[in-house]
Amino acid sequence: MNEEDEQELRFELARLRQEHSDLDAAIAVMSETGRIDPLRIQRLKKKKLALKDRIAVLEDQLLPDISA
Repeated sequence: MNEEDEQELRFELARLRQEHSDLDAAIAVMSETGRIDPLRIQRLKKKKLALKDRIAVLEDQLLPDISA
């Protein structure tokens, strides 16, 4: 992987982490304010989980397992 590809992956990783954090905050606010729409919260949690999976894939690409 060249330096440019690695930089792109790091940028994407940072963007996904921010989006994951934003979703977490939105879910918390919805729960705390009593404005609970169960279907919307379920969708947000599902999207958050998909982001977490994508983050894990990118992290694995940037930091490959070095078991030798």
